[in-house]
Amino acid sequence: MLKQQLQFKLSQKLSPQQIQLMKLIQLPTQAFEQRLKQELEENPALESGKDEPQDNSDSFENEYEDDLGNESIKTDDINVDEYLSDDEVPDYRLQSNNYSVDDDDKTIPYASGMSFHQHLLNQLNTFRLNDEERDIAEFLVGSIDESGYIRRSLSDIMDDLAFTQNIYTDEGNIEKILKSVHELDPAGVGARNLQECLLIQLERKKENPAIDLAIEITEKSFEHFTKKHYQKLSQKHNVSETELKDAIHEIEKLNPKPGGSYAGNNKIVEHIVPDFTIRISDGKLELTLNGRNAPELHVSREYNNMLSGYKESKDKSKSQKDAILFIKQKLDAAKWFIDAIKQRQQTLFITMNAIMHYQEAYFLTGDERKLKPMILKDIADKIDMDVSTVSRVANSKYVDTPYGTKLIKEFFSEAMKNEQGEDVSTREIKKILETVIEEEDKKKPLTDDKLASLLKDKGYPIARRTVAKYREQLGIPVARLRKQI
Repeated sequence: MLKQQLQFKLSQKLSPQQIQLMKLIQLPTQAFEQRLKQELEENPALESGKDEPQDNSDSFENEYEDDLGNESIKTDDINVDEYLSDDEVPDYRLQSNNYSVDDDDKTIPYASGMSFHQHLLNQLNTFRLNDEERDIAEFLVGSIDESGYIRRSLSDIMDDLAFTQNIYTDEGNIEKILKSVHELDPAGVGARNLQECLLIQLERKKENPAIDLAIEITEKSFEHFTKKHYQKLSQKHNVSETELKDAIHEIEKLNPKPGGSYAGNNKIVEHIVPDFTIRISDGKLELTLNGRNAPELHVSREYNNMLSGYKESKDKSKSQKDAILFIKQKLDAAKWFIDAIKQRQQTLFITMNAIMHYQEAYFLTGDERKLKPMILKDIADKIDMDVSTVSRVANSKYVDTPYGTKLIKEFFSEAMKNEQGEDVSTREIKKILETVIEEEDKKKPLTDDKLASLLKDKGYPIARRTVAKYREQLGIPVARLRKQI
C-alpha cells in the first residue's frame, strides 16, 4: 500500500547572477575579453563605451507611466505575466538554473592545418609501393600515436590487417614495409620503442667517430646508457672519457618524441596577459588591475526608449506581448552583466591586494626565500570572502612584478618549522634545495640522503622522503640521472 507524506527540505540555491559572477571571476584577462565580446554580440541592450548624457532621455532606472492607471512604474516592476495567457510561459521561466558552478564551457580552439598523420600519408605518395604494400603502410601510419611511436606488436597488427582490411600477410612483410615508414619525416617516426627511435635518427646522420660510437652504444649498451653507467660504457667499448662524452652528446641531441616536433600537430602556445601589475614606488608597493578587465559598458538608450514606448501603445497583440518580454529580458541581462563585471573588478583587486601585502617582503625584494607560508584560507579570512572565491582568482591569473610575470597560485605554500621553531614556507625550502642541486658536483651528484643532511645543516630538518617529494615537484631527477661526465 502506497503512503503519501509531506517532506520539508531547506536548501540553498545560487541565483543566475551569482553563477555568472563566479564564472566571470575565474576568467583570466584574455578569456574575459572573449566573454565580453560574446555578451555584446548576443545582447543588443548592452553597449560598450561611455553613455552620452541626454536631458530628455530616461535611464534604465527611470520610471514609466502605466497607460491604464497613470501610476509610475519601473522596468523592474513590469509584470510580464499580465500580458501573457496561461499557456504562454516564456522559455526563460522553464530553464533550470540549478547546474553546477563548475559546469564551464570546455571548448578548446585548435589551430587549423594539416594533421600529423596526413603529413605522413602525403609522404607515402613518393614511395614505390604496390597496392597491398601501400595499404599496409597506411595502416602502419594510422597506428602511430601522437609521440610518433607504434606501440602495438607486429602480430597484433597482422591480425588487424586480416580482420579489418582483409589483407593476409606475415610479420616479415610487415617489418619490411615498416622500414619504409621509418624513412618518413620527422626522423624516428614509426619506431616501436625509444631505442629504435634513437637508432633511426643516428643512422640518418653523417658518419663520424662520435656518431659511430653513439650507434654502437645505443645498439649494444642501451641499458647502461639509460642508467648513466659511464665507467662501464668506457670499459665495454674501450674508449676514453672524451670520446664517450662526444658520443653521449650526439645521443642527447636526438628527439625522443618525433611526433611532438611536427608543427601541424595542433599544439597551442598560450599567450599570457598579466591580470595585475605590481610596481615599487618610493619603497612602497603599488597594485593596478589590467585596464582590459574594466571595460566601459552601459544599457542601450534605444532599448530603454523602446520600453518607454509601451506606455503610449494601446496595442495588446501577441507581437506586442512578445516585444515587451524580449526587451525586458535583454535589459535585465544587460544590467546583471554590468553589475557582475563591477563586482568582478572589486573582487580581483581586493584579493590580489591582500596577497600583495601578505607577501610584501617578497614583492619588495624578489627573494623567494622571503615568501611566507600562505594558504587560501589566510587570504579568505583577511578579505572576508569564501575560499573558493580566492581559489578562482589565484588559479588562472598572472601578475606582472619587477621580477617577471608570475602565476598567482605560486605564492601559496604550506608551512614547515625550522630548527628555531619558526614557520617557513615550503617554497623557501624548495628554492634552497634547487640551489644546492645546481651547485653540486655533477660527476658525483648528491643523493636524497645527503641533500636531507645538507638541508638539516642549514636549519631545515626534513626527512629524506620529503626531499624526494620536493625534488620531484621541482622536476629534478634522481642523483643517478643527474650524473655527467
